Formats: sequence, C-alpha cells, structure tokens
Amino acid sequence: MSHSESIFGSRYLALTIGIILAAMTIGFEGLAVTTVAPVIAGDLQGLHLFGWIFSAYLLAQIIGTLVIGREIDRRGPALLFTAAIIIFTIGLVVAAIANDMYVLIGSRAVQGFGAGAMFTCIYTAISISYPDELRPKILGALGTAYVLPSMLGPYVAGVIAQQLSWRFVFWGVLPFLFLAVLLSLPAFRKLKMPSFQERNETGVIGLSVLLAIGTGLFLSGLGMLPKIVGMVLLFVGLALMVHPLRKLLPKGTFTFRAGLPSLIASRGLFFAAYVFTQNFLVLALTDTKGVTADRAGLIVASAALSWCIIAILQARWDAADKGRGRQKRIITGILLMITGIAIMAWIPAVNIVMAVLGEVITGIGIGLAHTTSGTVAFALAKEGESGQVSGSLQFADSFTPGVAIGIGGAIIAMSQTGGMSLEMGITIAMVFNLSLIVLSLFASTRTKQA
Repeated sequence: MSHSESIFGSRYLALTIGIILAAMTIGFEGLAVTTVAPVIAGDLQGLHLFGWIFSAYLLAQIIGTLVIGREIDRRGPALLFTAAIIIFTIGLVVAAIANDMYVLIGSRAVQGFGAGAMFTCIYTAISISYPDELRPKILGALGTAYVLPSMLGPYVAGVIAQQLSWRFVFWGVLPFLFLAVLLSLPAFRKLKMPSFQERNETGVIGLSVLLAIGTGLFLSGLGMLPKIVGMVLLFVGLALMVHPLRKLLPKGTFTFRAGLPSLIASRGLFFAAYVFTQNFLVLALTDTKGVTADRAGLIVASAALSWCIIAILQARWDAADKGRGRQKRIITGILLMITGIAIMAWIPAVNIVMAVLGEVITGIGIGLAHTTSGTVAFALAKEGESGQVSGSLQFADSFTPGVAIGIGGAIIAMSQTGGMSLEMGITIAMVFNLSLIVLSLFASTRTKQA
C-alpha cells in the first residue's frame, strides 16, 4: 500500500464519507430520541409506556444485527444495506406521523432493526474494503462520527422540540440519511465478498427472535423487582436467552476462549460499562447533586470529546508500530476506564471536578479500547466470515449495554425499596459497573491475534 493512500483518497472517499454520515445519522437519532422521549410520551399520553421507546429499539436491533450478520456473508452488503436504509427510513417516517404511543413504539422497533442492520453492513464494508493498515483510521473516524452527536445532539433536539415539534427530530434525520445513501451505495455495490463457505446454521431468525423475547422478559422482570411476578419474568427471560446466546455468538465467548471469543466478550463488557456510566452519572448529577440537565450533558460530553481525540490518535500509533501494540492498547484503554469509573463510583463524594476528570479519563480509555478492538476483530476474521464478525461486534455494542443498564436500574429500585438513599443506590450500581469492566480486563488478556 502506498504511504500516501488514506481513507479520504480517491479510492475510498465516497465510501468513507458515506459510512461516516450513516453513523452520524444513527448516533444523532438515538441521542435525540433520548432528549425528546419525555415530550413524546406526554404528548401521546403514554408515560406508562415510556421505557418501551428504548426497549423496542434495543430488542429489534438485536434481531437486525444477528440476522443480517449471517446473511451478509451469503448475499453481500449492497442489497442488505439498501434494505436496511429503507427499513430505517420507514421507521423514521412512521415515528414522525405517529398519533398513538403504540404506533410510536412500533416505529422505534422498525428503526432499531434498520439501525442494527446498517451498522453490520458498515462494519462488513470496512472489513472487506479497507486493508489492515487503514482499518484503525476508518474505525477511528467511524467512532468519532458516532460519538460526535453526543456533544450537540441532545441540545439541538431539545431546541427543535421546544421551538417546532418533536416530530421534526425524526424528519430532520432524513436529509442526512439520503446523502449517506447517495455517497455510499455506489461504493457498496462495487464490493465483492470473499468466497463463502456454507455453514450448518439453521434457525438464525428464530433464535434471534427468541433472544429478543427472552431479553424483553428479562428487562421487564428487572423493572418489577422485588415483586414475585418480576422474579418469574426475570428467570423465564434468562432461560430463553441462554440457548440463543450460545448459538449466535462465537463459540467460547462465555468461557473467554482465546482469540475472537474473548475479544467479543471483552468489548461487550467494557462498552456496557461506558454506556452504563454515562446514563447513571447524569442521574446522580441531576437528582442528587442539583446539577442542571444541560450542565450534566456537558460533563458527560467531555468523555465523547476525549474519545474522539484518542480515536484519531490511535490510528497514528497503529501505523507507527505496524499493529504490534494493539492488544496492549486495548488493555491500557480498559485500565484507564477502570480508573475513570472508580473516580466517579463513590457518588456521595463526587463533585463537578471529579466528574469531569473521571469522564475525560474514561473517554480516553474507550477511545483506545473500542476502536482497536474492532481492528483486531477484523484481523482475526476468517475468510467468508466478515459479516458474522461484524454482526458480533455490533451485537456487543447493543445487547450488553441494554442488559447492564436494566440491571443497574433494578439495583437502584431495590435499594430505594430497602430504604437507602438514591446516592447510595447509584453507588451500589456503579460498583456493579466496576465489576463489569474488571471482568472485561481479564477477557482482554486473552485477545491475542492469530
């Protein structure tokens, strides 16, 4: 490869800009909905269904990610990316015109399926189109594009909802989505998949749906604890989840088998810890420290800023050591995340300075670990398995955080039922979060490249 070749060179320019815009579109839409969800629920008289605005998206994303991850190796990314864009667009349009909470929740499920499928196609395109030397750069740019909306997205969405209507949040995503399609789809059509080795995998769709149902029951049960019905739903959901997870994830993921299984396990755990921290730190700052919502948003945005900077720098470091330091960067990133989260874990002592410091350090850590883990995963992928590996990466980024946040919410609810303060409940949840990242550190020591 020529030293002058880059992800913005003539060979890769259209694909690079297209997938960056697609990632920004998905990222903005997700964060915007977080901001306007209370307004939507109130307007559609569906506050009792508030949680399903997010749960429907998550559960459908699981199905979209796993199904497309298996099909893309067989059919190629162009057709499936087109289908994913159409599905995502339908979800946006239906949400924008919804006059009923159940219709809105259904539209969120359609959006989730489309978003999961889109990201799986994007990861696959990166795997088969960019050489190993350029993957750290495109993955760094992709991570930056996805995280960047967290700096302005919530504020912009709030202004739109206040000055116009929450419906324009969904309409406003469409022009950027169409531009992404215009730039990336021609490049997707030129991609040629490596030879596909037919695998004996039957019932992927059924397993994915079963996993989504099980996860839905599990999360619903968590929200009802400590009631008996909550415990029943939790255990039934958990029982339904076990078999699909064992079948759909790389063999050995739960036992941290060396190589790709440990990498997927580590990534799911450390990304869950990051998302968990962002959600519960905002709750702690606003509800126990009296920090305004906009200021709390700026504090957590400091992690996004440091993530963006490090995601770009890691590509230079990768080029300098020719990829030899990738595992070290993953481990270093997770250690930094442990440090950052530990600074913020004892909620009674946390102040704004500590929160910003912890967020910046955590952002540096996730910027190192997340981007580098994607590069290593594609290097470990066998021929004809790019789509499956892409699906596993996207699954790690969506499934584990959703489950972890559900557990955290249950911890807080049960602590308050037991008479504890909200501060102490969030502290216990943050300690649980630390256990996730420590477990991720152990798994990361087994992610050696073949």
